[in-house]
Amino acid sequence: MLTPSRDWDNEWQEISGPEAILIGVVQNPKLLPLQGKRLSDVAKIWNKDPMDALFDLLIEDNAFTEVAVFGMSEPDVALALEQPWVSIDNDSSGTSPDGILGQEHPHPRAYGTFPRILRKYVREEKKLTLEDAIRKFSSLPAQRMRLTDRGLVKQGMWADVVVFDPTTVRDLATFENPNQLSQGMEYVLVNGVPVIDQGKMTGTLPGRVLRGPGYLP
Repeated sequence: MLTPSRDWDNEWQEISGPEAILIGVVQNPKLLPLQGKRLSDVAKIWNKDPMDALFDLLIEDNAFTEVAVFGMSEPDVALALEQPWVSIDNDSSGTSPDGILGQEHPHPRAYGTFPRILRKYVREEKKLTLEDAIRKFSSLPAQRMRLTDRGLVKQGMWADVVVFDPTTVRDLATFENPNQLSQGMEYVLVNGVPVIDQGKMTGTLPGRVLRGPGYLP
């Protein structure tokens, strides 16, 4: 980790220091007070070298620790986002901010990915048109995943529909307080059934598991 190399992706060398690593979700209940703190903070609390603190944290948490690493370049993100062949996903699981899972400290993308793009890159910075963003959210990834019956609003497709106001939709989740639902998604239909109605969850569960071409029963 201390030796620069082109043979592997050494994130330790790619960031400014331990302050660029934010401790997210931990499994060991004893470590819960560290959620939301930077690795530099943990090192100070434990009075250890940051790298020693990092490995000791992984040992204490049985290597289940999730982190956010501040190592990306905003101009690179914007450039990638503008490419017509780039679709958008979110690799953080969506959970209710209440209950057991609401005690975790996820990356803010868990709650704010798509509303953030609509607010920041469409409405404010105009890096994308609204139509471009919707395509990158829906039909383009469906095509890439070979989901031929989803991603478009047309006859014969499953009715997965979101109704929102593009002038008001926005993300609220932050790195300091990530468990915040976004605003502006008034209606959400999954397989034609409302799961959000006038901004309120209905409690219905119409979703189905989507199996890709590699699935074996």
